[in-house]
Amino acid sequence: MKIAILGAGAWGTALACSAAPRHEVMLWARDPAQAQAMAQARVNARYLPDVALPEGLAVTASHAEAAAHGAQGLVVVATPMGALRESLQRMAPQVPLLWLCKGLEAGTGALGHEIAQQLRPDGPSGVLSGPSFALEVAQGRPTAIVAASADVALCERAVQAFHGEGLRVYTSADPTGVEVGGAVKNVMAIAAGLLDGLAGRADLPQGPGLNARAALITRGLAEMTRLGVALGARAETFMGLSGLGDLVLTATGALSRNRRVGLLLAEGRTLPQVLQSLGHVAEGVYTAATVLERARALGVEMPITGAVVDVLRGHLSPEQAMARLMAREARPEG
Repeated sequence: MKIAILGAGAWGTALACSAAPRHEVMLWARDPAQAQAMAQARVNARYLPDVALPEGLAVTASHAEAAAHGAQGLVVVATPMGALRESLQRMAPQVPLLWLCKGLEAGTGALGHEIAQQLRPDGPSGVLSGPSFALEVAQGRPTAIVAASADVALCERAVQAFHGEGLRVYTSADPTGVEVGGAVKNVMAIAAGLLDGLAGRADLPQGPGLNARAALITRGLAEMTRLGVALGARAETFMGLSGLGDLVLTATGALSRNRRVGLLLAEGRTLPQVLQSLGHVAEGVYTAATVLERARALGVEMPITGAVVDVLRGHLSPEQAMARLMAREARPEG
């Protein structure tokens, strides 16, 4: 199969490395200098410096060349969420297309499938998501993800493209649930990082511990599910890979950029300092406020998300955010 992956960040490069031994894969980089360096050195020095690119993987800076290549099989958009609309606008409506980005579009609050419905209502499109650190996928370590679309044939094409020895691909007919899980788990990972950062501070001997982290993940899953169901998702989706699976990975894994945002904020760094030190996009920072706005418009209560937003905006310290959540009135769990 011919596959074009648009975006040479960590995840796009990792997926290209995973598929290249079995398919004709072309990886597009926006920056011509980056594309040239990757093609010559056979490594993505910025995002995955320790992973060699497979011999058969082609790298290009020509969007048109990559799109034409993928039109014969599958196009995968691996840009940040903010660039998804532009990428979809540049694609012919009949091209089979998936995206990897997780979040809501700033300004509109739209999920990826909602953007696709606006721009290519009859085109085969969907999302590829789940608990997947890019480095482990690039290294061929066992990983399971989910392809979600209302188009059954597209889901099967995703399986043909990426299901292999190191990567297991499940399918879902609930792109709404899969995308809500992918967006909200990043916000919860920031919250988990805040808790873990407070737990490591010597000046807080009675600060949060493992009990608090377990409670946060559980109640974060409840928030995620409430929002998803309000948007028309299936509740059971959130017990799957793109819900509970991705939440656990991102909230606890050392490779999680969103968790690291929370850790550094709890150390006392400012948000600009944190973002400068990361060097990579942490989607939860840009998604949190949009998630909260959409939830409020639907009358969905999301107190953890609200606390994260207030910390990111500098309205609350991490300690104050934790105290506010713990001071909430008792209520039934269900």
